[in-house]
This record gives sequence, structure tokens and C-alpha cells, in this order.
Amino acid sequence: MDFRKIVFLVLFIELCFSGNGVFANNEQFRFAEKANLALRRTAHLLLLKNGDSLSTIPPVKQTDPNTFSIRMEHFFDYEELPALLKQSLEMQNVSRGYNVMVLNCADGEVKLGYNFLELNQKDGVACGGRRLEKGCYQLKVSFIPENNETKTASGNWWLLPFGSALAGLGFMVWNKTRHKKDLRPTSPAANITIDTRTRIGASLFDISNQTLISGDATHQLTFREAKLLALFAKNQNQVLDRDFILKSVWEDEGVIVGRSVDVFVSRLRKMLASDPAVKITAVHGVGYKMEVFS
Repeated sequence: MDFRKIVFLVLFIELCFSGNGVFANNEQFRFAEKANLALRRTAHLLLLKNGDSLSTIPPVKQTDPNTFSIRMEHFFDYEELPALLKQSLEMQNVSRGYNVMVLNCADGEVKLGYNFLELNQKDGVACGGRRLEKGCYQLKVSFIPENNETKTASGNWWLLPFGSALAGLGFMVWNKTRHKKDLRPTSPAANITIDTRTRIGASLFDISNQTLISGDATHQLTFREAKLLALFAKNQNQVLDRDFILKSVWEDEGVIVGRSVDVFVSRLRKMLASDPAVKITAVHGVGYKMEVFS
């Protein structure tokens, strides 16, 4: 039997044992999209309430599966925040509980915050009536994990290790027999580490602060954008196949969506468009390569 078919069969059996595990991962991915949109809408409306219709809404950062933040460099009214955030989450059908914190950009100190249960209190949320001083703030929303996130979604949980072992064994046998040249770098996918600040062509990438300076523009990267750029920066002028990119950048959350690579590569290309020394090219049928010209 073709080893590809063996691997597929084993993975299918494991999927049956795992119950709703894969579907839970897909649900987590959809939840992240909804939370992202809700937070961006909230930031947009906060600025509009303050008469600001011109400032750019920065990207939302996701620091873990349940925590999202957005940088607010322009003044907003804290009194408007609870109702606008609640409305935005309801529009996206997000029903999880959450905690909200407003942190100072400079030192990360918590200035104001509240829990969603306080919305029903007669006196309103904590810190109500207080005004923020003008400055830069991080609006951070931490959602309360659902009960099923910490449990195995199937009563057959004890069978999962056997399915995983069989799948791994089948993959190794097939991988040794395939004729396609393996283009993946030898370094472990988990170790995407480069210097805190590094040059990519004529651009400057600061991985710690998730910023990219290219031409006259400074771009604030999302967590995934920074992780993908770090992977390219560490493997300049090397072909990275699509599976390797997906596993390196997305697998830590258990969410792997093929189109994510194309979307995020497109974003990085736009940010680097003003730098003629850098080019991210598609290698048909394989993946991508970041070419850096001296």
C-alpha cells in the first residue's frame, strides 16, 4: 500500500478517536478572528467619539489564545470603553467573559481596568469616572477560557498517544521513501531566534518590539507577522516549504490554516515594498524564499 495512504488512514483513525479536537482548534481560530475584529471596531469608535477620524487603527496583537491588545496612541475617553467593547463583542457573537486593562505603553503599568461582570452593577465598572491623561496606552482584553479548552474532547483520550505514535511512524517511513528533495532548514522549527535588532536588506527589524522600519515607514507588526518575518530573516536566501512555515509560525496554537501563509506573506511584502534589497518570492509547488540582495 502507498505510504501516503497509510499515513492518511492512521490520521483519520486518530481524528475519530479525538472526537471534537480538530473542530475545537478551528473554533479557536474563528474566535481569534472575531476578537480581533471586535477590538479594532472598539478602537475605531473610541477615536470617533473623541472627534478623531483620521488616525490609523494599529493591528491587534494576540499574545496567547485568549489575550488580545491594541495600541492606542491617541487620547480616548475611558467612560465610553465598556459599552463600546460590549457592543462590538455582541456583534461578533463573542459570549465569553473577559477582563479589561488599560496599560501605559512606556512601562506597562495598569492604569485602569474592569471585569465584564461589573457591567451589570449599579455603580458601573471599576475606575468609572476617572479620566486618562493624554498619552499612549495599550488596551488589553483577556478572555476567560471555556471549560472544554482544558479538557480532552473525547472519552477515548487514552487512545490518542497510540494514534499519534502510529501517525509519526507512518510519516517517518513515507518521508524516507519520497523522492522530493527536502528543502527544510535543519534548525528546529521552535527555535526562531535572531538578534533583537537585525538588518534585512536596508530595513531594520526589531523582533522584541515587533517593529519593522523600511524606507520612511515604521510598521507595528502583529505577533504572527513578527514570527513569520523572524523565520524568513533567520533563513535568508533559503527556500522554505509551506508545511515548514505553517508548523514554525502557527502550530504552537494547534491552528494550521493553509491560506494564512499567503495572507501574511502578502502583508510583509507590502511593508517591505520600499526596500529594493529585499524580495519575498513564491517557489511554485514548494513555498517561499526571502531574497536579500547586498
